[in-house]
Amino acid sequence: MKNWATDCEEKVSFFKLGLDSVQEVLVLALMIVFVFAVLYSNIEFTYKIGIAVLVFSVIFLASMANQMLKQEKEKRRF
Repeated sequence: MKNWATDCEEKVSFFKLGLDSVQEVLVLALMIVFVFAVLYSNIEFTYKIGIAVLVFSVIFLASMANQMLKQEKEKRRF
């Protein structure tokens, strides 16, 4: 049975990544920094692609790690 805090936390989620609130804020900040770095910087296009791949991989790995931790917690509970 879920308690009120976890139920409320799931409803306020911005993304469907399954992250907790602190991780979600960090991912959102990373996305904002990425947008400003790509749109308003005067670097070559290949560097912009590299930055995009790096940001995407960090977000992807963070969500994968969080899902793995949740699965481990579920295994330990049963």
